[in-house]
Amino acid sequence: MMFLQYFIWGAWYVAMGAYLNETLKFDGQQIGLAYGATAIAAMISPFFVGMIADRFFATERILAALHLVGAALLFYVSTLTEFPVFYPVLILYTLCYMPTLALTNSLSFQQMSDPGREFPGVRVLGTIGWIIAGYVIDGLGYTTTGGMFRVAAAASIALGLFSLVLPHTPPARKGDAITARDVLGLDALRLMKERSFAIFVIGSFLICIPLQFYYAFAAAFLSEIGVTNVPTKLTLGQISEIFFMLIMPWFFVRLGVKWMLIVGMFAWAVRYLLFAWGDNSSLVWMLYVGILLHGICYDFFFVTGQIYVDKRAPAGLRSAAQGFIAFVTLGVGMFVGSYLSGWVVDYYRVEGAVPHDWRSIWIVPAVGAAIVLGLFALFFRPENRAAPGDATARAA
Repeated sequence: MMFLQYFIWGAWYVAMGAYLNETLKFDGQQIGLAYGATAIAAMISPFFVGMIADRFFATERILAALHLVGAALLFYVSTLTEFPVFYPVLILYTLCYMPTLALTNSLSFQQMSDPGREFPGVRVLGTIGWIIAGYVIDGLGYTTTGGMFRVAAAASIALGLFSLVLPHTPPARKGDAITARDVLGLDALRLMKERSFAIFVIGSFLICIPLQFYYAFAAAFLSEIGVTNVPTKLTLGQISEIFFMLIMPWFFVRLGVKWMLIVGMFAWAVRYLLFAWGDNSSLVWMLYVGILLHGICYDFFFVTGQIYVDKRAPAGLRSAAQGFIAFVTLGVGMFVGSYLSGWVVDYYRVEGAVPHDWRSIWIVPAVGAAIVLGLFALFFRPENRAAPGDATARAA
């Protein structure tokens, strides 16, 4: 299940930027908005999961329906070449896909006797699926064609049918009352009264804006400057992610929350500087190092942030707090980043064999990440006392 879940996403999300840029000739803002489709879905999907999935239908049946409908939408997307049609259909697809991320996690947790021990071994298959998807798209020659969406559609059909034979997982909260406040984790707003948590949330939102430059435009950048087999090479970032996930506990003990977050932010700034000065000849090593930094960029910031939220929030607010921070970062932050990154890429469009001034483009998120890093390092002071109502919770 996890392998197919992330194979689907990796099959189109990594290479789509180059396809939209080179084949469909979309401008930077259009490409940025396309990558912001997942952010829109991330803001809306909690309503679906919280208000419908958790209360009325068995998880495996919802997964089957969403992936089968999603497969049809993915195939349709592969046939579209005009942005006014492509964009809304892509949003419809992401509205089907994004809820399945939480649903596959939920199904796994409900079927495991010890999720803390069992889940990592299952979830890592998702990262492997993402990596394999890159090799498949490269091998089939779909790096700049709509074929990437058809591969994802085939995998979506496979997972939709496979979901029908997954263990029966009835609705977890059948009969419970629910409100939009619960779904969005707005009860966690009370934690914003604490200075450290408020700065963490604001910093997380701000850093997600420069982050989206990488997700939306790394493939287009590498393809424009002549790098071959782009999806395969970008999977080095996921390989790095697995490695750093394994050694994170060692760093966590020695660095603590604040410095783990700072190292993660610093890695984003360094990555963009490497992209700014790297090329596809003597300095190609800078591009590879920039890609390999993904493990630090993602694990040290996002995973550490999730750990911090879990330890900072009282037991009764942990789910709400995680939902709130996901809404702020993966939803609002990534959407703003998608729009601004597209605007910057258009601003630095030039005439020539390489139609963008990529050095200037990458300097923008590098400076942005550095400014957020500086402010965060200056003002973030994680508290070592227990969170209210939870004597065991620690901030670091």
